[in-house]
Amino acid sequence: MNEKVVVIYSGGMDSYTVLNKAIKQGYDVYALSFDYGQRHVKELEVAASVCKELAIHHKVVDISAINSLIGGSSLTDDIAVAEGHYEEESMKSTVVPNRNMILLSLAVGYAVSLKAGKVFYGAHSGDHAIYPDCRPEFVLKMNEVAKIANYEVVEICSPYLNDSKIDILTDGLKMGLDYSKTWTCYNGRERACGKCGACVERLEAFEKNALKDPLSYEA
Repeated sequence: MNEKVVVIYSGGMDSYTVLNKAIKQGYDVYALSFDYGQRHVKELEVAASVCKELAIHHKVVDISAINSLIGGSSLTDDIAVAEGHYEEESMKSTVVPNRNMILLSLAVGYAVSLKAGKVFYGAHSGDHAIYPDCRPEFVLKMNEVAKIANYEVVEICSPYLNDSKIDILTDGLKMGLDYSKTWTCYNGRERACGKCGACVERLEAFEKNALKDPLSYEA
């Protein structure tokens, strides 16, 4: 019987690559997605579709109530999403306070209930400057906590922690993954905007891999 693992799966290209990497490594994957009131809720629809196609366990948890406590992010509040390449000052508005600590805590609890030994999530080096909860020191400390927080030890795995989005895409392409089955844009519209930091970084990754992004863009 294959080892159970939980994969935090947003529907974006990073977590999509992590999800498929875990599957290809032979794990019994339980995908976990979170509705935290993000305006780009389309990513959850994409996630559900992929999990159905792959015939893997998928749970979507509504934690949008946290927005009554936590605010100030352009991903959840009525604040314009910054455009252009990831820069620390402009992209700080997209930080959801304490998000990954909350998501990882819930994922670890889910893993314990499943008797799963690992939780995978898609932090990468491109996020380090902008998002404190994607930095290696954060992952290290969360891993230490996850190993002592319950009677059962759970390991937090971030296979691309020291890689860029370009590297992630390169690895996914080697696995033969179809990135038309992902959603990255921070704006919750029918087509990707092509202008927000997430879109710009995604488009750059495809350009550096000498490929055209299969998604349809407004711009």
